[in-house]
Amino acid sequence: MLDSTHTTAPIEADVDEKRVALSYVSEAFAEGCLDGLDGDCMAQAALFAAFQELVTTYGEEATARYAEGFPERIRGGAFTTSLQH
Repeated sequence: MLDSTHTTAPIEADVDEKRVALSYVSEAFAEGCLDGLDGDCMAQAALFAAFQELVTTYGEEATARYAEGFPERIRGGAFTTSLQH
């Protein structure tokens, strides 16, 4: 969870709002891929844009602390959408 005196942490954001936002990002990602951009390139650009926004909003230290939880979440399947072979 990010700490900020500016606004509420994204973890506390409305679930429906997060779902809508993910839909927008997923659509933009798909359009980029349809235009011939490599999926890996799109993923890296999306991560860069996301972290840039978080740093702008919450600062570098809070964003770094937030990112520290990603390895465990990734290994735990939080971002897995299909079975891996």
